[in-house]
Amino acid sequence: MVRGVRFLVDDTGRKTAVQIDLKRQARLWEDFYDRALAEARASEPREPLEAVKRRVLGRRRRRG
Repeated sequence: MVRGVRFLVDDTGRKTAVQIDLKRQARLWEDFYDRALAEARASEPREPLEAVKRRVLGRRRRRG
């Protein structure tokens, strides 16, 4: 078992939740949270990378 991670089980022994010690397993939590955000945003509209580059780099040129 991984240190800082504890599973909670129901009366039948089935895992129902997990507790993560954030001091010991901060990176594990960050990975889990990033994945959850990605899944939540999966249906959001996307913008092509080239359009983002033009927008960002265009702003940079105007300021300079």
